[in-house]
Amino acid sequence: MIMQFRAALSSARKRVATWFPARRVAKICLIGFVLVLVVLIGSDLGIRLAERKYEFSVDSAPSADVAIVFGAEVKAGGKPSGYLAARLELGRKLLEAGKVKALLLTGDNGRPDYDEPTAMRAWLIDHGVPAAKIALDYAGFSTYESCVRAHDIFGVTSAIAVTQDFSLPRTVAMCRAVGIDATGVGDDTQPHSDIYRKNWLRDQLADTKAVYSILVRPEPKFLGKQETSVRDAMAADSPR
Repeated sequence: MIMQFRAALSSARKRVATWFPARRVAKICLIGFVLVLVVLIGSDLGIRLAERKYEFSVDSAPSADVAIVFGAEVKAGGKPSGYLAARLELGRKLLEAGKVKALLLTGDNGRPDYDEPTAMRAWLIDHGVPAAKIALDYAGFSTYESCVRAHDIFGVTSAIAVTQDFSLPRTVAMCRAVGIDATGVGDDTQPHSDIYRKNWLRDQLADTKAVYSILVRPEPKFLGKQETSVRDAMAADSPR
């Protein structure tokens, strides 16, 4: 009888020992999940609320030295994606309206067979923008790197950031954080509701990454020597 009691007690202790660690692990996981969610949502809300006052339309945007048009996907044959073409059209309109003196096209040219800036330039020239009013940044591998390079390499201190409306707040925030007096114009003509819902987490992570970049200021992959192409484009005469 005593032996049976001891065996039962030992078994109960093992079950309790197993249950409590599992419960603690579950609690820790839940707390971790909540903290991650708070960071993601907090980063998103913080950026969007802080930068809302810097978002404008083409007509209402204050004048600036240059419009920074951020790169996006280029399809086979060098054709800009719908998102990118919409950004380029906004840049064209800003230049045509006299809101900016030049366009800085920044994008990815990390592989010999992929060149966003050149495709962007070709599209703008085909749509009537003088080549002399365009400057290219071939090392815009991320939004943050594009902002840093615009300021440190191309000498941009006043700009209108051009991208899609849903990514505009973090883009303006990063430009302003590196020393550019930036406002932004965002495109809302491209259908992205389904994509936005599917990529909600990716968008939250992008905002969190933006906050990290603003606070930590990582070094871009490539910096290089200072360039005068933006200054030259600003000084170039527009055809009458």
